[in-house]
Amino acid sequence: MKMEKHQTVIKVENETGRVKDKVRSKELRCHTAIKFHMRAFPDIRVNVIYTMVLAIGLCLVVAQFSPLLGFDPKVWCAVMAKLEKLGKPEVSHPPQLISEALFHEKINTSSIDLTHGELRLFKPHGLATHLYIEMSAYRGGPRVFSIVGLASKSLETHHNPPYACEWVSNSTGEVVQGRSHKVLPDWGYGKLYTVVVITCNFAKDVGVDGEDGELILLASYGDQYRQPERIKVLSESKGEYNGSIFNPQNFPYDYVYCGSSVYGNISPQRMREWMAYHARFFGDKAHFILHDSGGFHEDVRKVLEPWIKQGKVTLQNIRQQEIYDGYYHNQFLIVNDCLFRSRFMANWTFFFDVDEYMYVEPTTTLSQVLNENPNITQITIEQVPMAKDICVADNATRGDLKSSWGFEKLVYRKVLKPGLRYDRKYAVQARHAEAAGIHMSMNMLKGQNLYPKGDKIRYYHYHGTINKRGEVCKKFVDAGNKTALQTHDNHYHRLEETIAKMAKDVKLYELNTVGTQPFIV
Repeated sequence: MKMEKHQTVIKVENETGRVKDKVRSKELRCHTAIKFHMRAFPDIRVNVIYTMVLAIGLCLVVAQFSPLLGFDPKVWCAVMAKLEKLGKPEVSHPPQLISEALFHEKINTSSIDLTHGELRLFKPHGLATHLYIEMSAYRGGPRVFSIVGLASKSLETHHNPPYACEWVSNSTGEVVQGRSHKVLPDWGYGKLYTVVVITCNFAKDVGVDGEDGELILLASYGDQYRQPERIKVLSESKGEYNGSIFNPQNFPYDYVYCGSSVYGNISPQRMREWMAYHARFFGDKAHFILHDSGGFHEDVRKVLEPWIKQGKVTLQNIRQQEIYDGYYHNQFLIVNDCLFRSRFMANWTFFFDVDEYMYVEPTTTLSQVLNENPNITQITIEQVPMAKDICVADNATRGDLKSSWGFEKLVYRKVLKPGLRYDRKYAVQARHAEAAGIHMSMNMLKGQNLYPKGDKIRYYHYHGTINKRGEVCKKFVDAGNKTALQTHDNHYHRLEETIAKMAKDVKLYELNTVGTQPFIV
């Protein structure tokens, strides 16, 4: 085939018959295809739009002078690509009314009619709260489990979303549906998040064959637009199940202490004193679970390290929970996790703070008080509020107080006002509780509650001292006048030396148990 330019007409002389369907310019090193068919002149018939034919003619003229113009083949390729687009008709696609990319989650909008009226879009940005914050899950027996976590408070308040449980056997693939029951134990104190304790009960034993399996929690949004989230909350490996741990005779301890979230600038010396006192008080078969929410800084860890090495203390780092705004550093969340963690560790679990000191009259023992009535599964304990800064000393002896322990020199209690009830703390048989509170459990599954007077068991509360770095004594009472009624901070105070008299024995116990400890105020 031979082409030659004659004015504005393209002559095509047919030497070989039909021109090939696809002409590719190798010299120009591009892959733009020119698609058309020709017949001999003058009956030329071009199956392209007329504008494209004219454009190609102009391009051929330019091609003749390309050696003189410094012609760039890439420009030719770009031009031909644009021309090819011009030759293609635009396809009109119906706009998608609500794009999936608009949401951060899978939303089912099929029930929403978007075909009438002027459509307005609502575009979500960011994330205020999560549906569910998983913390822990524990097996409570052959067919019962407990799950502890946080849920969106607004969702729980207004939608009351349901939960469901499944046990999946990894060996057989069998899926067993469970029955779930939830408890919100934080009494409505939660902020953005509220604590949710979910109990999963199964109609038959699951996972007791020693094969591996998984507990699945289905967390619902409580509406028709979202599918429930499927969360694997517990995995058991092959051979892990051991039914003997549920027998109280096999519990490794007599007592477990569950501490609340500890935050702020904690005094290492006050923590040292509290730890030594209660290690002696509870005895050798006791374990302490402490929770660091920012308060166990390096100096505090120094005084705890000897107890940790001996296996008496477990220190849990829970600082991440600060991201999820619940109540009081998620105190309810932490004590509930500890309740189920200690469930089969000891017969009694204690809940109180690190500025509070338990005391039992010397005429009895802690075991006798707790086990006096076999039907009692929870005991609430009366408080003795102590002054945080009144000490006994004259000008000559004030300097000696600096080396004294806190509970050794704070020897005044507040006189209780008539009709005023101070908070209690409690001990509980954890295996009989469905959830825990701060001052007592409101969700006991079995047994009775005992509210004893303070003549057998009580605790002394040194409020405001645990985070006091420095000397605690601010007001001094002369030794010759120490038994007189004192007025301080709009309260009456009386002398109370019960705990102070135990300081010598506690110091000796600490020395014999963990050796010399640093004095870091």
